[in-house]
Amino acid sequence: MTISEFKTACETISQEYKTKIAQAESLAAVEELRVAALGRKGALTELLKGLKDFSIEDKKTAGPLGNALKAAFFAAKEINDELNKTELDLTLPGYPVAKGHRHPLSVAQDRMTEILAHLGFEWAEGPWVEDEKHNFDLLNIPLHHPARDAQDTFFVDSKMPLVLRTHTSNVQSRYMEKHKPPLRIMAPGRVFRNDSLDATHSPVFHQIEGLYVDKNVSMADLKSDLTAFMKGLFGNKAEIRFRPSFFPFTEPSVEVDVKCVFCQGKGCNVCKGSGWIEMLGAGVSQRAEKLRY
Repeated sequence: MTISEFKTACETISQEYKTKIAQAESLAAVEELRVAALGRKGALTELLKGLKDFSIEDKKTAGPLGNALKAAFFAAKEINDELNKTELDLTLPGYPVAKGHRHPLSVAQDRMTEILAHLGFEWAEGPWVEDEKHNFDLLNIPLHHPARDAQDTFFVDSKMPLVLRTHTSNVQSRYMEKHKPPLRIMAPGRVFRNDSLDATHSPVFHQIEGLYVDKNVSMADLKSDLTAFMKGLFGNKAEIRFRPSFFPFTEPSVEVDVKCVFCQGKGCNVCKGSGWIEMLGAGVSQRAEKLRY
């Protein structure tokens, strides 16, 4: 046998037994294949007997090939022996892989929209890239307003004046163009402002707005819904307060605070010593007033 024939024989035995082992239906069948290859008259045993006929130079090549193949079969035997000691059903699925956790923003948004849905609000969406008409003009934000300055807004380089929406209020103006009152919508989503990144500011953040337009709807309804919303978020024992405020697109306007849940109103770094955390702004929409019955 030449060294070339020996290499070919090693490759043939390796491929043949790999195929047979892969097709074996039991551990006993794997053991039978090992014996057929390494037994006293096994295929590999008979092949290795021919090493003695090679020259010293050829043995340097043939020896490692044969020993490597033999070692692979012994490794298979060791695995087989370990499997025989273990009560293991190879047909069982693997251990469950940890899937991680949902993002806190997704959890918070789902919780908020669930509360608003119970209050009768429907989900509405609008574009992230918006024209100035729907992002500013229809919301009573004039050209001279600071929000329209490049320092506060991301402007898109295009032929027409486009911006990355600075709030989800653009959903309100678009929704009211296509739907007649009564309507009650919530508009959650991502918004963009030209702010530096710090503990309380980000150029990209999430916002949620609600709009309720119907006959005989007043500030009392707004306060009732927002109180239910805040208590749904922070629990029935949460203390809520409404403060008069000013927004160009609502009149009257209020700020809504919740007593600090970290210090219980005693004052801490989170509430900046005030005992209250500012949560949202609200008011009677002037755009909605024009569209009432």
